[in-house]
Amino acid sequence: MDNQLSAEITLLLKAWSRGDKSALGHLAPKVYDELRRMARRYMRNERPGNTLQTTALANEAYLRLVDANVADWNDRVHFFAVSAQMMRRILVDRARARRSEKRGGAFRKVNLDDSPEISDSKDREILAVDEALKLLQATDPRKAEVVELRFFGGLSVEETATILRVSPQTVMRDWKLAKAWLVREIKP
Repeated sequence: MDNQLSAEITLLLKAWSRGDKSALGHLAPKVYDELRRMARRYMRNERPGNTLQTTALANEAYLRLVDANVADWNDRVHFFAVSAQMMRRILVDRARARRSEKRGGAFRKVNLDDSPEISDSKDREILAVDEALKLLQATDPRKAEVVELRFFGGLSVEETATILRVSPQTVMRDWKLAKAWLVREIKP
């Protein structure tokens, strides 16, 4: 994203934070492509046959952000970091709902000869990553934030360092340690 667009988005976010409703109308077209890129990244890791589409995930995240009462945005990077967290929450909520349905939450009669074999391994993976991130958050919140911003948000090392107010070297060190910790936690 070029510097001029980045600065323009930051100005619109700050105007929106101050209560300027018209800023929100100007903001949407400027952030939408980036939200879709983030959603596409999330959806790459989703299970086959998922009914949620990239556009729907981006739209749902945007609508939740717009409905948020607390909209005190620091800048463009802050907005996209919160967007990444929102998308992750949406996918985790959907995975939990699907798991609940598989345990009889949405029982319906199906002919076993006609039902496709559907694996819920992606749902398990999403929930396992979410649980591991919660554990990491409890033991080392900054490393958990680095994972959310870098992996889920698709932010660069420099953008992540700016948000967390640390050096890029610290972000890289946290990133490497967090990845190793998560692999150890998730794999039995």
